[in-house]
Amino acid sequence: MIAIIDYGMGNLRSVEKAFEKLKFDALVTRDRSDIERADAILLPGVGAFKDCMDNLTSLNLVEPVIEGVKKGKPFLGICLGLQLLFSESEEFGLHKGLDIIKGRVKRFPKNLSDLGSTNRKLKIPHMGWNRIKIIKRAPIYEGINDESYFYFVHSYYVILEDERAAASETSYGIKFVSSIWKDNIFATQFHPEKSQKIGLAILKNFGNLVKKGNY
Repeated sequence: MIAIIDYGMGNLRSVEKAFEKLKFDALVTRDRSDIERADAILLPGVGAFKDCMDNLTSLNLVEPVIEGVKKGKPFLGICLGLQLLFSESEEFGLHKGLDIIKGRVKRFPKNLSDLGSTNRKLKIPHMGWNRIKIIKRAPIYEGINDESYFYFVHSYYVILEDERAAASETSYGIKFVSSIWKDNIFATQFHPEKSQKIGLAILKNFGNLVKKGNY
């Protein structure tokens, strides 16, 4: 069973429906006993970093998430669920994260311009379809072509202390890490559940590796 963490924020139903379509057992829950007995953990996210951390703390979900990762359960973070893995975020002040991955969450710089020849001004948030450049072929990228397009919605990006955890990067005025892979931890800045067939392929790969225990 894949436990989809319900902390009062996030695109929960879309993620749950995606796993239902793929015939994987997934449960939206905020019950720590469900998280403790689950085979894998998924942390989706939409909203502000501090609000999310506050909700996880008030619901007593921080410890079971961290312990699950430490025990080697496959973990998938989506969008804010990726950012929450990090040590701290600069969103509306400086706020501590789960500190599972060492690094910081930063806002896109002002006055972003296209890296291509047009030099057009870019809007924040980064919203819409964009390509990923695969740096390290994590198991969730099995069968996924390099330079594939996924759907993004975010104003902040992550900076890793150890860049070996980066699995892909994307360009939006600057190059930023768009997914990570470290041991049993997988996380994407893009939204697989909003990325049509190719996004479903990511979730299917995650579900399969949970089944096989091979990652």
